[in-house]
Amino acid sequence: MEKRKLGTSEIEITPIIMGTWQAGKKMWVGIENSETIKGIRAAFDAGITTIDTAEVYGDGYSEQIVAQALGDVREKVVLATKVFPNHLKYDQVIEACDRSLKNLNTDYIDLYQIHWPSGSFKSEIVPIEETMKAFNTLKEKGKIRAIGVSNFSREQMAEAAKYGVIDSTQPPYSLFWRQVETEEVPYCVENNISIIAYSSLAQGLLTGKFGPEHKFAEGDIRAKNRLFAIKENYERVQTALDKLRPIAEGKQCSLAQLAIAWLIAQPQTNAIVGARNAEQATANAKAADVKLSEDELAEIDAIGRIVTDKLDDRPVMWDF
Repeated sequence: MEKRKLGTSEIEITPIIMGTWQAGKKMWVGIENSETIKGIRAAFDAGITTIDTAEVYGDGYSEQIVAQALGDVREKVVLATKVFPNHLKYDQVIEACDRSLKNLNTDYIDLYQIHWPSGSFKSEIVPIEETMKAFNTLKEKGKIRAIGVSNFSREQMAEAAKYGVIDSTQPPYSLFWRQVETEEVPYCVENNISIIAYSSLAQGLLTGKFGPEHKFAEGDIRAKNRLFAIKENYERVQTALDKLRPIAEGKQCSLAQLAIAWLIAQPQTNAIVGARNAEQATANAKAADVKLSEDELAEIDAIGRIVTDKLDDRPVMWDF
Protein backbone atom coordinates (compact mmCIF):
# COMPACT_ATOMS: atom_id res chain seq x y z
CA MET A 1 0.00 0.00 0.00
CA GLU A 2 1.42 3.36 -1.03
CA LYS A 3 2.34 5.47 1.98
CA ARG A 4 1.97 9.19 2.68
CA LYS A 5 3.92 11.64 4.83
CA LEU A 6 2.40 12.45 8.22
CA GLY A 7 2.20 16.24 8.19
CA THR A 8 5.68 17.73 8.03
CA SER A 9 7.27 14.84 9.92
CA GLU A 10 9.48 12.08 8.57
CA ILE A 11 6.85 9.49 9.49
CA GLU A 12 5.09 7.64 6.67
CA ILE A 13 1.56 6.40 7.25
CA THR A 14 -0.79 4.24 5.22
CA PRO A 15 -3.89 6.02 3.86
CA ILE A 16 -5.99 3.33 5.53
CA ILE A 17 -5.38 3.04 9.27
CA MET A 18 -6.47 0.25 11.60
CA GLY A 19 -8.74 1.64 14.32
CA THR A 20 -8.90 -0.19 17.65
CA TRP A 21 -11.58 1.53 19.74
CA GLN A 22 -13.53 -1.72 19.68
CA ALA A 23 -10.51 -3.63 21.02
CA GLY A 24 -10.98 -1.90 24.38
CA LYS A 25 -14.45 -3.52 24.57
CA LYS A 26 -15.89 -0.69 26.69
CA MET A 27 -18.95 0.82 24.90
CA TRP A 28 -18.99 -2.08 22.41
CA VAL A 29 -20.64 -5.49 22.47
CA GLY A 30 -19.67 -8.87 21.04
CA ILE A 31 -15.92 -8.20 20.86
CA GLU A 32 -13.61 -11.22 21.17
CA ASN A 33 -9.91 -10.66 21.94
CA SER A 34 -8.71 -13.49 19.73
CA GLU A 35 -10.69 -12.21 16.74
CA THR A 36 -9.55 -8.64 17.34
CA ILE A 37 -5.90 -9.71 17.44
CA LYS A 38 -6.33 -11.72 14.25
CA GLY A 39 -7.97 -8.65 12.69
CA ILE A 40 -5.12 -6.32 13.61
CA ARG A 41 -2.59 -8.83 12.30
CA ALA A 42 -4.55 -9.36 9.10
CA ALA A 43 -4.60 -5.60 8.55
CA PHE A 44 -0.82 -5.55 8.89
CA ASP A 45 -0.43 -8.50 6.53
CA ALA A 46 -2.64 -6.67 4.00
CA GLY A 47 -0.41 -3.60 4.07
CA ILE A 48 -2.02 -1.44 6.77
CA THR A 49 0.97 -0.50 8.91
CA THR A 50 -0.55 2.41 10.84
CA ILE A 51 -2.56 1.59 13.97
CA ASP A 52 -4.63 4.04 16.06
CA THR A 53 -5.63 3.54 19.69
CA ALA A 54 -6.10 5.61 22.87
CA GLU A 55 -5.62 5.36 26.60
CA VAL A 56 -9.38 5.70 27.16
CA TYR A 57 -10.29 2.72 24.96
CA GLY A 58 -10.98 0.23 27.73
CA ASP A 59 -8.67 2.16 30.08
CA GLY A 60 -5.56 0.98 28.28
CA TYR A 61 -6.91 -2.43 27.28
CA SER A 62 -6.97 -1.58 23.57
CA GLU A 63 -3.32 -0.53 23.74
CA GLN A 64 -2.46 -3.86 25.35
CA ILE A 65 -4.29 -5.78 22.64
CA VAL A 66 -2.39 -3.83 19.98
CA ALA A 67 0.88 -4.78 21.68
CA GLN A 68 -0.11 -8.45 21.70
CA ALA A 69 -0.97 -8.33 18.01
CA LEU A 70 2.07 -6.44 16.74
CA GLY A 71 4.83 -6.77 19.32
CA ASP A 72 7.08 -8.80 17.04
CA VAL A 73 6.83 -6.29 14.17
CA ARG A 74 7.05 -3.06 16.18
CA GLU A 75 9.68 -1.50 13.94
CA LYS A 76 7.50 -2.02 10.87
CA VAL A 77 4.40 -0.24 12.19
CA VAL A 78 3.38 3.30 13.10
CA LEU A 79 1.62 3.41 16.46
CA ALA A 80 -0.70 6.32 17.28
CA THR A 81 -2.38 6.76 20.63
CA LYS A 82 -4.14 9.55 22.50
CA VAL A 83 -4.28 11.19 25.93
CA PHE A 84 -7.75 11.93 27.36
CA PRO A 85 -8.77 15.46 28.48
CA ASN A 86 -8.64 14.55 32.18
CA HIS A 87 -4.84 14.15 31.81
CA LEU A 88 -3.80 17.39 30.12
CA LYS A 89 -1.76 19.03 32.89
CA TYR A 90 1.99 18.84 32.35
CA ASP A 91 2.72 16.04 34.82
CA GLN A 92 -0.44 14.15 33.85
CA VAL A 93 0.57 14.10 30.18
CA ILE A 94 4.00 12.72 31.05
CA GLU A 95 2.47 10.04 33.29
CA ALA A 96 -0.19 9.13 30.70
CA CYS A 97 2.44 8.74 28.01
CA ASP A 98 4.47 6.45 30.23
CA ARG A 99 1.37 4.30 30.87
CA SER A 100 0.70 4.09 27.14
CA LEU A 101 4.31 3.15 26.45
CA LYS A 102 4.00 0.34 28.98
CA ASN A 103 0.65 -0.82 27.57
CA LEU A 104 2.00 -0.78 24.03
CA ASN A 105 5.21 -2.51 25.14
CA THR A 106 7.38 0.01 23.32
CA ASP A 107 9.86 2.75 24.14
CA TYR A 108 8.43 5.28 21.70
CA ILE A 109 5.05 6.33 20.29
CA ASP A 110 5.06 7.49 16.68
CA LEU A 111 2.07 9.83 16.97
CA TYR A 112 0.77 11.09 20.31
CA GLN A 113 -2.50 12.98 20.19
CA ILE A 114 -4.69 15.13 22.42
CA HIS A 115 -7.91 13.13 22.25
CA TRP A 116 -10.34 15.97 22.99
CA PRO A 117 -9.83 19.66 23.80
CA SER A 118 -9.41 20.66 27.42
CA GLY A 119 -12.76 21.01 29.18
CA SER A 120 -14.42 18.19 27.22
CA PHE A 121 -16.53 15.77 29.27
CA LYS A 122 -16.49 18.24 32.19
CA SER A 123 -12.71 17.97 32.53
CA GLU A 124 -10.67 20.72 34.15
CA ILE A 125 -9.62 23.54 31.84
CA VAL A 126 -5.87 23.39 31.19
CA PRO A 127 -4.11 26.00 29.02
CA ILE A 128 -3.03 24.47 25.70
CA GLU A 129 0.42 26.00 26.25
CA GLU A 130 0.92 23.78 29.32
CA THR A 131 -0.23 20.63 27.50
CA MET A 132 1.93 21.37 24.49
CA LYS A 133 4.93 21.98 26.72
CA ALA A 134 4.58 18.41 27.98
CA PHE A 135 4.22 17.07 24.44
CA ASN A 136 7.33 18.95 23.34
CA THR A 137 9.25 17.54 26.31
CA LEU A 138 8.19 14.01 25.33
CA LYS A 139 9.27 14.68 21.77
CA GLU A 140 12.67 16.01 22.87
CA LYS A 141 13.20 12.88 24.97
CA GLY A 142 12.33 10.63 22.04
CA LYS A 143 9.27 9.14 23.72
CA ILE A 144 7.05 10.45 20.92
CA ARG A 145 7.90 11.30 17.31
CA ALA A 146 5.02 13.56 16.29
CA ILE A 147 2.15 15.53 17.86
CA GLY A 148 -1.47 15.37 16.82
CA VAL A 149 -4.84 16.63 17.99
CA SER A 150 -8.32 15.13 17.78
CA ASN A 151 -11.78 16.71 17.77
CA PHE A 152 -10.22 20.19 17.59
CA SER A 153 -11.80 23.11 15.75
CA ARG A 154 -9.79 25.24 13.32
CA GLU A 155 -9.29 27.84 16.05
CA GLN A 156 -8.13 25.24 18.58
CA MET A 157 -5.65 23.79 16.09
CA ALA A 158 -4.25 27.23 15.34
CA GLU A 159 -3.86 27.95 19.07
CA ALA A 160 -2.06 24.64 19.69
CA ALA A 161 0.22 25.31 16.71
CA LYS A 162 1.54 28.43 18.45
CA TYR A 163 3.34 26.16 20.91
CA GLY A 164 4.61 23.31 18.73
CA VAL A 165 4.35 21.49 15.43
CA ILE A 166 0.96 19.84 14.87
CA ASP A 167 1.29 17.10 12.25
CA SER A 168 -2.22 15.66 12.32
CA THR A 169 -5.81 16.15 13.35
CA GLN A 170 -8.35 13.39 13.94
CA PRO A 171 -11.96 14.45 13.31
CA PRO A 172 -15.11 12.45 12.59
CA TYR A 173 -15.28 12.47 8.81
CA SER A 174 -17.09 10.31 6.29
CA LEU A 175 -19.34 10.57 3.27
CA PHE A 176 -22.23 10.90 5.74
CA TRP A 177 -20.52 13.28 8.24
CA ARG A 178 -18.67 16.22 6.69
CA GLN A 179 -18.69 19.27 8.97
CA VAL A 180 -14.88 19.22 8.93
CA GLU A 181 -14.84 20.29 5.28
CA THR A 182 -15.95 23.85 6.03
CA GLU A 183 -13.04 25.14 8.14
CA GLU A 184 -10.73 22.36 9.26
CA VAL A 185 -9.90 20.84 5.87
CA PRO A 186 -8.81 24.17 4.30
CA TYR A 187 -6.67 24.91 7.37
CA CYS A 188 -5.02 21.49 7.15
CA VAL A 189 -4.33 21.87 3.43
CA GLU A 190 -2.82 25.30 4.02
CA ASN A 191 -0.62 24.11 6.88
CA ASN A 192 0.25 20.59 5.65
CA ILE A 193 -1.53 18.83 8.51
CA SER A 194 -2.64 15.26 7.88
CA ILE A 195 -6.31 14.50 8.46
CA ILE A 196 -6.83 11.13 10.10
CA ALA A 197 -10.57 10.58 9.82
CA TYR A 198 -12.36 8.48 12.41
CA SER A 199 -15.81 6.92 12.00
CA SER A 200 -14.92 6.87 8.31
CA LEU A 201 -17.74 4.38 7.68
CA ALA A 202 -20.15 6.39 9.84
CA GLN A 203 -19.85 3.69 12.52
CA GLY A 204 -20.82 1.00 10.05
CA LEU A 205 -23.66 2.74 8.22
CA LEU A 206 -21.65 2.93 5.01
CA THR A 207 -21.24 -0.84 4.96
CA GLY A 208 -24.94 -1.06 4.05
CA LYS A 209 -25.41 -3.84 6.60
CA PHE A 210 -27.96 -1.98 8.72
CA GLY A 211 -31.43 -2.07 7.21
CA PRO A 212 -34.39 0.24 7.86
CA GLU A 213 -35.57 -1.65 10.95
CA HIS A 214 -32.22 -2.30 12.63
CA LYS A 215 -31.98 -2.03 16.44
CA PHE A 216 -28.70 -2.06 18.39
CA ALA A 217 -28.02 -4.18 21.45
CA GLU A 218 -28.07 -2.44 24.81
CA GLY A 219 -24.70 -0.85 25.55
CA ASP A 220 -23.73 -0.33 21.90
CA ILE A 221 -22.41 3.23 21.43
CA ARG A 222 -24.08 3.48 18.05
CA ALA A 223 -27.53 3.65 19.62
CA LYS A 224 -26.67 7.24 20.56
CA ASN A 225 -25.42 8.18 17.08
CA ARG A 226 -27.67 10.83 15.55
CA LEU A 227 -27.41 9.23 12.11
CA PHE A 228 -29.00 6.09 13.54
CA ALA A 229 -31.17 7.46 16.34
CA ILE A 230 -33.04 10.22 14.48
CA LYS A 231 -35.65 8.65 12.19
CA GLU A 232 -35.42 11.24 9.41
CA ASN A 233 -31.63 11.00 9.28
CA TYR A 234 -31.75 7.21 9.11
CA GLU A 235 -34.30 7.28 6.28
CA ARG A 236 -32.06 9.62 4.26
CA VAL A 237 -29.14 7.27 4.92
CA GLN A 238 -31.09 4.37 3.41
CA THR A 239 -31.96 6.48 0.34
CA ALA A 240 -28.30 7.41 -0.18
CA LEU A 241 -27.13 3.82 0.25
CA ASP A 242 -29.57 2.68 -2.43
CA LYS A 243 -28.00 5.19 -4.84
CA LEU A 244 -24.44 4.15 -3.92
CA ARG A 245 -24.97 0.42 -4.46
CA PRO A 246 -24.95 0.52 -8.30
CA ILE A 247 -21.68 2.50 -8.23
CA ALA A 248 -20.05 -0.06 -5.93
CA GLU A 249 -21.30 -2.87 -8.15
CA GLY A 250 -19.82 -1.11 -11.18
CA LYS A 251 -16.44 -0.82 -9.46
CA GLN A 252 -16.68 -4.46 -8.28
CA CYS A 253 -16.21 -3.41 -4.67
CA SER A 254 -18.28 -3.29 -1.50
CA LEU A 255 -20.12 -0.19 -0.26
CA ALA A 256 -17.55 0.10 2.53
CA GLN A 257 -14.63 -0.03 0.11
CA LEU A 258 -16.30 2.61 -2.07
CA ALA A 259 -16.80 4.92 0.93
CA ILE A 260 -13.19 4.48 2.09
CA ALA A 261 -11.86 5.07 -1.43
CA TRP A 262 -13.90 8.28 -1.70
CA LEU A 263 -12.62 9.49 1.69
CA ILE A 264 -8.91 8.89 1.08
CA ALA A 265 -9.26 10.77 -2.21
CA GLN A 266 -10.18 13.93 -0.28
CA PRO A 267 -7.44 16.53 0.40
CA GLN A 268 -4.92 15.49 3.08
CA THR A 269 -7.27 12.74 4.24
CA ASN A 270 -6.60 9.24 5.56
CA ALA A 271 -9.22 6.85 6.93
CA ILE A 272 -9.28 5.03 10.25
CA VAL A 273 -11.32 1.86 9.87
CA GLY A 274 -11.99 -0.65 12.63
CA ALA A 275 -12.47 -4.37 12.18
CA ARG A 276 -13.85 -7.10 14.41
CA ASN A 277 -12.04 -9.89 12.58
CA ALA A 278 -9.48 -10.75 9.92
CA GLU A 279 -12.00 -10.86 7.08
CA GLN A 280 -13.15 -7.28 7.70
CA ALA A 281 -9.59 -6.00 8.07
CA THR A 282 -8.46 -7.57 4.80
CA ALA A 283 -11.51 -6.20 2.98
CA ASN A 284 -10.83 -2.70 4.33
CA ALA A 285 -7.28 -2.78 3.01
CA LYS A 286 -8.52 -3.57 -0.50
CA ALA A 287 -10.24 -0.16 -0.61
CA ALA A 288 -6.83 1.30 -1.43
CA ASP A 289 -7.06 -0.44 -4.82
CA VAL A 290 -10.38 1.19 -5.75
CA LYS A 291 -9.65 4.07 -8.11
CA LEU A 292 -12.32 6.71 -8.67
CA SER A 293 -12.46 9.22 -11.51
CA GLU A 294 -13.28 12.88 -10.93
CA ASP A 295 -16.79 12.27 -12.24
CA GLU A 296 -17.27 9.29 -9.93
CA LEU A 297 -15.99 11.26 -6.94
CA ALA A 298 -18.43 14.06 -7.77
CA GLU A 299 -21.35 11.65 -8.13
CA ILE A 300 -20.57 10.00 -4.78
CA ASP A 301 -20.14 13.45 -3.21
CA ALA A 302 -23.62 14.49 -4.37
CA ILE A 303 -25.20 11.30 -3.02
CA GLY A 304 -23.56 11.84 0.37
CA ARG A 305 -25.13 15.28 0.57
CA ILE A 306 -28.59 13.68 0.63
CA VAL A 307 -27.66 12.93 4.24
CA THR A 308 -25.28 15.72 5.24
CA ASP A 309 -27.21 18.71 3.86
CA LYS A 310 -29.96 18.05 6.42
CA LEU A 311 -27.68 17.74 9.47
CA ASP A 312 -27.08 20.55 11.94
CA ASP A 313 -23.57 21.90 12.47
CA ARG A 314 -22.74 20.10 15.71
CA PRO A 315 -19.35 18.45 15.07
CA VAL A 316 -19.90 15.32 17.19
CA MET A 317 -22.26 12.59 16.03
CA TRP A 318 -23.33 11.27 19.42
CA ASP A 319 -25.81 12.59 21.96
CA PHE A 320 -24.08 11.53 25.16
